[in-house]
Amino acid sequence: MESRPLLLASASPRRAELLRQIRLPFEVQLPVPAVDESVLPGETAPDYVRRLARAKALALAAPGRVVLAADTTVVLDGAVLGKPSDAAEAQRMLLALAGRTHEVLTAVAARRNDDCEVALVRTVVRFRAVSGQEAAAYVGTGEGFDKAGAYAIQGLGAVFVTGIEGSYSNVVGLPLAETEALLAALGVDTWALRQTAAQEQT
Repeated sequence: MESRPLLLASASPRRAELLRQIRLPFEVQLPVPAVDESVLPGETAPDYVRRLARAKALALAAPGRVVLAADTTVVLDGAVLGKPSDAAEAQRMLLALAGRTHEVLTAVAARRNDDCEVALVRTVVRFRAVSGQEAAAYVGTGEGFDKAGAYAIQGLGAVFVTGIEGSYSNVVGLPLAETEALLAALGVDTWALRQTAAQEQT
């Protein structure tokens, strides 16, 4: 039975907060190994996030430990919208998403030694119309610079979202129901992990 906390192969505070929400004990082993996030020529968005999630999970040396990794991207008209490189690109992304629907894809990888399971989750997000002035004001807050698609649904960026179809936690960066199922497929007893962590805290 797995008794040690999961190893999260991510420095994302959002993924950490989501794991805390479902009371899964985890550790972040720093520094998190860097993975080239460039899109390969001809690579589809689903293949892209699957490849990166798997690469992040495999990049962490952790014999016997369960490693959890994820990659999230925004997809508009089949094109990947990653993290903006500057304010101008962030504003272009927001205005491209304005008044339309887009997909948020997250691939989650769970690995123990050579066994690595990957799940892909899609959520459809609808944006209302956004003016150039609004987009510039939002970009000026700095909130969206480290987010795919240049916005944070769990933050101020929620003012642009009129609805979603699918997992909300997926848009934040880690689809919780699917992550739980993925860990179970790897043979992880998540409830036993929670119980062990609770006992250690008493």
